[in-house]
Amino acid sequence: MSAQKVLVTGASGMLGRHVATTLRDRGDSVRVLQRRSAGIDGVEETLGSLTAAEDVRRAVAGMDAVVHVAAKVSISGPESEFREVNVGGTQAVLDAMRGEGVARLVNISSPSVAHLGTSIVGLDATPADPRRARGPYARTKAAAEQLAMAADAAGQLMVTSVRPHIVWGPGDTQLVGRIVDRASRGRLPLLDEGMALIDTTYITNASDAIVAALDRIEDVHGESFVVTNGEPRTVRDVLGGFCDAAGVARPHRQVPGAVGRFAGRVVERIWEHRPGHDEPPMTEFLAEQLSTAHWFDQRRTRERLGWSPRVSLDEGFARLADWFAQNPVPAR
Repeated sequence: MSAQKVLVTGASGMLGRHVATTLRDRGDSVRVLQRRSAGIDGVEETLGSLTAAEDVRRAVAGMDAVVHVAAKVSISGPESEFREVNVGGTQAVLDAMRGEGVARLVNISSPSVAHLGTSIVGLDATPADPRRARGPYARTKAAAEQLAMAADAAGQLMVTSVRPHIVWGPGDTQLVGRIVDRASRGRLPLLDEGMALIDTTYITNASDAIVAALDRIEDVHGESFVVTNGEPRTVRDVLGGFCDAAGVARPHRQVPGAVGRFAGRVVERIWEHRPGHDEPPMTEFLAEQLSTAHWFDQRRTRERLGWSPRVSLDEGFARLADWFAQNPVPAR
């Protein structure tokens, strides 16, 4: 495929950064948009706000395609803040693309848009449901995915949505860093003994799948895809793999799932009246994620995208251990 000009939003985050560098390394001309400098060599940088229409239009101008990664990601907070960024920002990207005549969009979504609080066992991508998705992040990402896919259905743009599931890798502060920190403090419980079976996605595989979706968008636009390593493991094994890589003790304190979910609801109510913006130690959504199976059928994703994971979970854990060897966890 010939080189193309691609805008990546949200390149200050781990996934956006990896997508931008993957595109750059294969010879594409990459521009990134985020509020603060991402500092990526060989990539054009545009600083601005996803919710400022003029900033977004300036970033989109002259591009061949957009990979929209930027989002407000958190386990708690006012829903209005999530809606402003996740829905309003997506609308700004769509408007800018229509205005600038840019036709191809890979919209990065999340499997949580269709997770209704019950087990997901071997399903493909089911429809995004902003009414019943769990928590403000999931609800607003579901609404954003519907908005993006409606632009495809109307024939205005070619859009595909990619839902990477639990993305992790070296240097990850969003997931791995928090788990390792809580485990090192003895504050990471295992709900229902950590036996729920879950899928996760190593960062290299997630970025490869997103680039594959961009390359095949003329064939797969209008479709949504869940992306995972396709290697379901128990929550106990995944958390333990992170802890082993970091050289901290695995979690051992056990809490019944029902108790964890109830505690999460209570903590959320308390945090609504707590000053500051730190995240609560537990929410109902987080408790559900730690005690409910969620693994997916990857056959359609791999066939339609012409993609398969390059890095196994075990190799990913080894790479994570190598990173922690150079960046050790501070002694408690």
